[in-house]
Amino acid sequence: MRFYLILIFLLAFALSYAQRSSPDQFETAKGILSVQPILHGTFVFTWDGKTVYVDPYGGAKAFEGIAPADLILITDIHGDHMSLETLEALETSKSIIIAPAAVTEKLPEALKKKAVSLANGEKTEKLDMTIGAIPMYNLPEDPESRHTKGRGNGYVIDLGGKHVYISGDTEDIPEMRTLKNIDIAFVCMNLPYTMDIDQATSAVLDFKPKVVYPYHYRGQGGLADIEAFKAQLNKKNNKIEVRLRNWYPTY
Repeated sequence: MRFYLILIFLLAFALSYAQRSSPDQFETAKGILSVQPILHGTFVFTWDGKTVYVDPYGGAKAFEGIAPADLILITDIHGDHMSLETLEALETSKSIIIAPAAVTEKLPEALKKKAVSLANGEKTEKLDMTIGAIPMYNLPEDPESRHTKGRGNGYVIDLGGKHVYISGDTEDIPEMRTLKNIDIAFVCMNLPYTMDIDQATSAVLDFKPKVVYPYHYRGQGGLADIEAFKAQLNKKNNKIEVRLRNWYPTY
């Protein structure tokens, strides 16, 4: 009887996040970089014994089976990036939070004590990673836009010689198009908040990452056509690897 109870428990635990994509792995000069899509604009990567959460969202259940974060990166103030409900539900006793000032000033005091504010153009060194903040904003620049220049951060992270770009909520801005030597890119594409797949394709063709993940692709009209993004990108440059993963599991 005990065996069957354990089996039922393990099966239920597995099914609780069975729809989650399996993590991808990349070689670096200092071990394996593992990338785990979670939900929408949220993912986790592990490297050199450290666990990094990017824009944690979806509640604690979305992170079942994943180690607590050593580092948390937050890109912007909107609830699918700065989810206070999720942050307060997670184990963050040993976490460092890196975010733009617009985010850190909104954090409750307990989380604010863990936070480092990083502005566009600034860099910091944490846990053997170099983390640079770059702009993310809507075009044309407009004080009334959903994402104004200077408020939020995209990030470029150097870890073990690999350069990882996280777009945050942005359109195909010059700061994205002129990126160099990006190994792995996470590029948003949802209307009306960021950009369509044509804009995303054009920008990715300019900065030529080795691998690109379409992510954050749920908009007002449903999910963006990431298969079409992959097809039109690879029609013009088949050397860029497009990885399509399940960013919208049911938890």
